[in-house]
Amino acid sequence: MEFEELYEQAKAVLAPKRLSPWAESGGVGAAILTKGGNVYRGVCIDTACSMGFCAEHAAAAAMITAGEHVIDKIVAVNWDGKVLPPCGRCREFLSQLAEENRNAQVLVREGVVVTLEQLLPWDWREAANNDSQ
Repeated sequence: MEFEELYEQAKAVLAPKRLSPWAESGGVGAAILTKGGNVYRGVCIDTACSMGFCAEHAAAAAMITAGEHVIDKIVAVNWDGKVLPPCGRCREFLSQLAEENRNAQVLVREGVVVTLEQLLPWDWREAANNDSQ
């Protein structure tokens, strides 16, 4: 699957709505393509007390619920369809689900693809491994 189709999958789940006076959802959509060839999608949930989560986390939770954890490609888009790179929390979270995920391709803006590892240039795991040698 090419990023154009994965982008459309992420865009398709966008559905911004106010859930309550303190919470809203669907302003960001994400789609993950696994090594197994399956697509998992999710949306963000934003709360007034910052206890929500990103669309990438929701998509990853769906992936894990289905029994997969190795990511091939991922893309996230905001409410107007603009590609968003994953935040630092999402980068770290996704990289810890499987060692192979560091090689996952990430669409960070239209036409620009990098690996998750490139988004984590000073990975704490490498520093820990180098200190023990």
